[in-house]
Amino acid sequence: MSILDERILYTQFPMDLQWFAAEDEGRTEEPTEYKIKKAREEGRVAKSSEFTSSLVLLFPIIALGLLGTYIIETILEMLNYFFGVSAEVDILTDNRLIPAFFNYFLKLTLPIFATAFVSAILGNIFQVGFLFSSKPIKPDLKRIMPKFGQFFKRAFLSKEALFNLAKSLGKVAVIAIIAFFNIRSQVDEISRFVTTPFWLNMVTIGGIAFRIMIESALAMMIIAIPDYFFQRKQYRESLKMTKQEVKEERKMHEGDPLVQARLRERMREILSRNMIQNVPRADVVVTNPTHYAVAMEWKRSEMIAPMVIAKGQDHLAHRIKDVAQESEIPVIENKPLARALYADVEIGDVIPEKYYEVMAIVMAEVYKMTGKSAEAVS
Repeated sequence: MSILDERILYTQFPMDLQWFAAEDEGRTEEPTEYKIKKAREEGRVAKSSEFTSSLVLLFPIIALGLLGTYIIETILEMLNYFFGVSAEVDILTDNRLIPAFFNYFLKLTLPIFATAFVSAILGNIFQVGFLFSSKPIKPDLKRIMPKFGQFFKRAFLSKEALFNLAKSLGKVAVIAIIAFFNIRSQVDEISRFVTTPFWLNMVTIGGIAFRIMIESALAMMIIAIPDYFFQRKQYRESLKMTKQEVKEERKMHEGDPLVQARLRERMREILSRNMIQNVPRADVVVTNPTHYAVAMEWKRSEMIAPMVIAKGQDHLAHRIKDVAQESEIPVIENKPLARALYADVEIGDVIPEKYYEVMAIVMAEVYKMTGKSAEAVS
């Protein structure tokens, strides 16, 4: 199939590129903060389902152990009630049985279900914080119509597939080992079941099962640690961007660089045309003295350093000096500074930090000439 055919097929059946490896689609750039934030808002986050599953397994088992006495008493109460009324009422017509059934059902199951529900919420909060999004449950054909060749490659031959296979086999092996050692440690008690009371046998079996479930849940939580880091890596991989996507996003947030550059150039042109009118606002004019003149304004409450509001060379420099003298603006001769500021600083920009020290000397001289209190530039 040609590239053109693939593009036509993609237009007719759009597919989610997140199904496939980043390099396969030319996505080689790390995701931007905006891309990560947008993915989070859509409910796409890095999390391990193994961690949540282990919590949903562990906490209800703990609750089952803590509420064991209550559950047994409730079961005995339920059996006593139903056996007691079975000989007294017609089960087809008596209206007490159905409400009683639901009453005992909720008493037995609600604590365990509530614990599992809270565990599932906590498992997600621990990994991704508070997040609610309806986007993942919305129908989306792009998620159910991938490129099948690449889909099967990812599902069966990719690193993710191999990792999931190893994880599943590891879980089965760990649970089998835990069950084996727990049952092996109780072989003597199990062999005496034919001679010991039924209730004692049930307590022994319940204890073995409880230990197997607790230890398995803890083992699943340990397995979830590498799974979480793997899922984070896969998540970052799925969010990688093409160079063109990065450029488009930068344009969206910062504007087209060419347009921004043109706007800055246009602003400088406007300032340059009006800079002679700006000279009377200056605090000082630094000259070469014959070739360069740079007029600077410094409002301490608004600026971090003096700002160049006019500059010129030769004839324009003389014009700036004439306007400054007419407006009684101090004109200071400093050949290296005037030449450097003219070359390095654009109109409307503050001076760089490397000129602060020499500007402090210039401003001190200005204050001395104007009678103002001396205050160094910092």
